[in-house]
Amino acid sequence: MNGSTFGERFRVTTWGESHGAGIGAVVDGCPAGVEIDEEYIQQFLDRRKPGQSKYATPRNEGDKVKIMSGVFEGKTTGTPIMLLIENTSQISKDYSDIADKYRPGHADYGFDMKYGFRDYRGGGRSSGRETAGRVAAGAIAIKVLKHLGISVCAYVKQIGDIAIDYNNWSYEEMRSNGLCMPDKAAAEKAAKYIDKLMEEKDSTGALVECFAANVPAGIGNPVFDKLDARLASAIMSIGAVKGIEIGDGFEVVTKRGSENNDAFYVEEGNVVKATNHSGGILGGISDGETITLRAAFKPTPSIFQKQHTIDKNLNETEIEIKGRHDPIIAPRAVVVVESMVAMTILDLMMDNTCSTLDKLMKTYGVNESSYDLIDIHERIIRDLT
Repeated sequence: MNGSTFGERFRVTTWGESHGAGIGAVVDGCPAGVEIDEEYIQQFLDRRKPGQSKYATPRNEGDKVKIMSGVFEGKTTGTPIMLLIENTSQISKDYSDIADKYRPGHADYGFDMKYGFRDYRGGGRSSGRETAGRVAAGAIAIKVLKHLGISVCAYVKQIGDIAIDYNNWSYEEMRSNGLCMPDKAAAEKAAKYIDKLMEEKDSTGALVECFAANVPAGIGNPVFDKLDARLASAIMSIGAVKGIEIGDGFEVVTKRGSENNDAFYVEEGNVVKATNHSGGILGGISDGETITLRAAFKPTPSIFQKQHTIDKNLNETEIEIKGRHDPIIAPRAVVVVESMVAMTILDLMMDNTCSTLDKLMKTYGVNESSYDLIDIHERIIRDLT
């Protein structure tokens, strides 16, 4: 199966299935010397793991991470880092009644057409559980970015038609309520809405917003490897995401150029912008302002209502899904979005270290004027004789 590896310099390969023995990731390309331990990574996995509120699947997984390689005496060694998360709460019998049926809203049919089989136990590689490996790897990327003064933060901006009020924005509230909404009033209203949906055996979609602060100008490439293109690819690779906006996104269609352009000016010797309609990216390259994006998450497809579908023999039938499922995906996916954004930015920043001769020389502490090649050659000859 292709397509399980992300990144060029900071490369992450996730592995495992929802109902297999375990899941995890291999991180290759992480610089040596980064302080990492299991306790640090666990903080991020705990934000994604199931069973934390009534709005998350009650599947009882501890999601305890084990670092199997690439770390010695608390620091990365520069070699591949293998991260293992064992599955401990699989109930595969929940899926036995639908083994031959294609679940509406899931990847079942497409997976079967591509590979000629599918793991009906929770979707296998198509399961949202695959994202645990991304989060474990993303925690490392976030740590590296922190050393570079860059922070990434995501939260649920909207659930159904209930959106936060930025005037009520609170980091503490975002971390304390089960919906990851930074507005207490909006979170309470959204909770009542979801309670009603759960009574009706239904689910809801949501919008996750993310920003990356202090990303320097000049990150990304102007053609196929645009920073916004890479971010879009990263976010859209999250199974439940159906749309992404960067900056003003689709609102730009209603604006004039004079309204959408961000004016540059200089403040205390630094280049800044009067507005940030671009979301911190122009021409595929970061412009020094905060990078902002939004990801649209579809409603959880596993709902407990009876639905019309077909089986693998193309017979029309009905399906009733059992098991343990979230009525909303987005709250547990917030940390997944942060992870994918962090890995994308770090990967392109590492690529940027050799984008100019000056940067390459700075990396190795070379001062060109201090070298006399003729003198060097003469010394080599003297040493040989």
